[in-house]
Amino acid sequence: MKYRKFGKLDFDVSILGFGAMRLPFTDNNPANVIEPESIKMIRYAIDNGINYLDSAYFYHDGRSEVIVGRALQDGYREKVKIATKLPCNFIQKAEDFDRIFNEQLIRLQTDIIDFYLLHGLNNISWNRMQELKVLRWAEEKVAAGYIGNLGFSFHDKFEVFKEIVDAYTGWTFCQIQYNYMDESYQAGSQGLKYAVDRGLGVVVMEPLRGGRLSKEPPPEVAKLWASVATHRSPTEWALLWVWEHPEVSVVLSGMSSMQQIAENLAVADRCGPGVLTSDELAVVDKVSQAYRQLSPVPCTGCGYCLPCPNSVEIPRIFELYNDAIMYDDPIIARMFYAGRFGLKPEQRADKCIACEKCIEKCPQKTSIPEWLKKVHEFLSPKI
Repeated sequence: MKYRKFGKLDFDVSILGFGAMRLPFTDNNPANVIEPESIKMIRYAIDNGINYLDSAYFYHDGRSEVIVGRALQDGYREKVKIATKLPCNFIQKAEDFDRIFNEQLIRLQTDIIDFYLLHGLNNISWNRMQELKVLRWAEEKVAAGYIGNLGFSFHDKFEVFKEIVDAYTGWTFCQIQYNYMDESYQAGSQGLKYAVDRGLGVVVMEPLRGGRLSKEPPPEVAKLWASVATHRSPTEWALLWVWEHPEVSVVLSGMSSMQQIAENLAVADRCGPGVLTSDELAVVDKVSQAYRQLSPVPCTGCGYCLPCPNSVEIPRIFELYNDAIMYDDPIIARMFYAGRFGLKPEQRADKCIACEKCIEKCPQKTSIPEWLKKVHEFLSPKI
């Protein structure tokens, strides 16, 4: 296992971290985690050098933290750093902080959470957390020894990321979505460099974009991968691309089987800056372009169409639809369109009244109402 410095901290983190959000489960129910296999997987990962284990309050409907806590018995707790998260979107009042945190300590069977994150910050949740004085609460937990390091995970635009980083000098790390399809998405490359310049450790989530980049690629992409003399799986290409960036401290992978762990460990052993040649990096860029050309809706996500008078989240809806088509993955798109953590009913495409104000503001002059109707019909079935 290779290790990198974690920001300014005196801690060398394994370049591959274990994300406990995709543990094996049964009956198509994420709450039904297969405990013996999950514990075996976590301990195998630790035995092979992984020292960063990431969970969250609601992963596997709350079972993830419990399984992690059980896996870290028998001396494993001393070998690894635990990261978990405060579910900001579920916080109603300041009293919820202690209630949830104490529950997490019990689930994880630990007296200290080494790396604690404010989960999934965006402009709205960040403003609400500030109003509830979350940083004052977190500082008290750090001072009392219950939290080792405070950070945040992020899902919004770079400008919001910059605001959050600059708002508090006590951050020691952050977690961002980053892969070869998302260089300019959310925090992106700008956010990666901005965080590192301020001494933060950077944890990368979704290096495979929720598994989409590890699937059998469409013919256009497969042809590009085949043009390279060195044969690599789509998973290896995606992981190596992220590890090419020395600014990245640790890459999280939500591994669901022993086979996936073994494969990712093998890739981690041969990764690092300079492993991919300039010609190979150019092919990765072409792959990214090839995927984008499969997007049916000509939406760049600029947001000029917002705010919609009827509160329809136009760019996010088109993003879900384009991803579903690009990666042949309608299940995830439909989940986020109508699922527990997805769009609210009042934000969905069927709330469009075809006022066409969005068309007037769209640089591409896209027929947004027509697309919204089509997208709603596609994303709504089988929910």
